[in-house]
Amino acid sequence: MSTQYSILFKQEHAHDDAIWSTAWMKSKMDNSETIVTGSLDDMVKVWKWSDEKLELQWTLEGHQLGVVSVDISQNGAIAASSSLDAHIRLWELDTGKQIKSMDAGPVDAWTVAFSPDSKYIATGSHLGKVNIFGVDSGKKEYSLDTRGKFILSIAYSPDGKYLASGAIDGIINIFDIATGKLLHTLEGHAMPIRSLTFSPDSQLLVTASDDGYIKIYDVQHANLAGTLSGHGSWVLNVAFSPDDTHFVSSSSDKSVKVWDVSSRTCVNTFFDHQDQVRERVVLVQASGEKSPQINRRIDRMCHTVHESLFLVTFPLKTDVDKPSISIIHNQTN
Repeated sequence: MSTQYSILFKQEHAHDDAIWSTAWMKSKMDNSETIVTGSLDDMVKVWKWSDEKLELQWTLEGHQLGVVSVDISQNGAIAASSSLDAHIRLWELDTGKQIKSMDAGPVDAWTVAFSPDSKYIATGSHLGKVNIFGVDSGKKEYSLDTRGKFILSIAYSPDGKYLASGAIDGIINIFDIATGKLLHTLEGHAMPIRSLTFSPDSQLLVTASDDGYIKIYDVQHANLAGTLSGHGSWVLNVAFSPDDTHFVSSSSDKSVKVWDVSSRTCVNTFFDHQDQVRERVVLVQASGEKSPQINRRIDRMCHTVHESLFLVTFPLKTDVDKPSISIIHNQTN
């Protein structure tokens, strides 16, 4: 049995500058999907994916500098965006209206992540703190102190028990959300942690670093379960499939790799972009006919029907004139 990848859809000129972050969520109202993109053109855009077509719904203006992170709440009602202007903005997806703007402080809004219950937003600080904002209050509720350096990446575990942060010095910290206690400090990487993701059962944590390695950790015991190599440069993002069997990585070497969790091997590598694949990719598998599963914690879109995979990646624009959206389809023979 072999798997083949091909381009299913590509949206040229999606933004006027680099697409730095994306988020995906299945609509609660119909069978469509909502995609949010953030760009260095200062814009947040909301797209609708339906019937294999991508339609621009809203262009959201408000940030004064480039948008570096976006996320969608689990209930699908709100999008959050963070910018180099140090503000976090909340947007109502049904109307495209801004509902809150939060001043996170200088250099303190690099990444945003909704909690699984959609009540909180976590963002990383240059002082090594994870600041937790209330969605309803629009205010900082509390902080988790890593006692480390600039936090580049944050992930909540799907079960809501843990929060992991990755810092510029290669240190990873895992917190107990209920108590705020620092549970584990992981020092397996030698360079900045660009991305981390929990497995759907919250038992594993996969991390990506500028050192070119991907590491797999046992969350409960903080044991290193595997070290993977294969990318030729920085590993910029990782994301799990909902069935726990695969995860996907993207790199500044312009490639996307699909990994088998049990064998710790790369099962597919494909190239589509002319530049770095900066943002996150994810692999998903449908549980049944016409029942697409969407992984909430992703910044690259994937969508499955009849066991097919639609995988969406966004290239980082440096000298490329067309920031674009690509949907790659796989077919198993």
